[in-house]
Amino acid sequence: MAVVSVSMPDELLARIDQFAEEHGYTGRSEVIREASRNLLGEFEDARLEDRDLMGIVTVTFDYETTSVEERMIHLRHEHEELVASNFHSHVGDHYCMELFVLEGSLEDISTFVGKIRATRDALTVDYSVTPVDSFDPIGTSE
Repeated sequence: MAVVSVSMPDELLARIDQFAEEHGYTGRSEVIREASRNLLGEFEDARLEDRDLMGIVTVTFDYETTSVEERMIHLRHEHEELVASNFHSHVGDHYCMELFVLEGSLEDISTFVGKIRATRDALTVDYSVTPVDSFDPIGTSE
């Protein structure tokens, strides 16, 4: 098995160590391997391939880190064919929330979410993906 070196903030490393201990992992490497497998498998759901999808992505960040907001604006314009709607809101005393409604393919939504996750100083990134071709209009179900 290969050994890799990864840089991360001390606080994150402490959380990983605590998680490993609380959940019976043999160590941080096992936690990182499982997290990596889960991340890589997120968008490999064959049931979503070749379907029209809607994605909802929410991002939170400290409003004083303007680089995150600038990156969100850039991504919105870079993926304007994918972004159906975008909403920005202030949350609490020091935070902003950016919400994106996406319409497109699994590959395009996956790429967008990956770019959001790679944005430095984003505090949280949450998303959901739903096939829009499976909605049953009112009154047509049996």
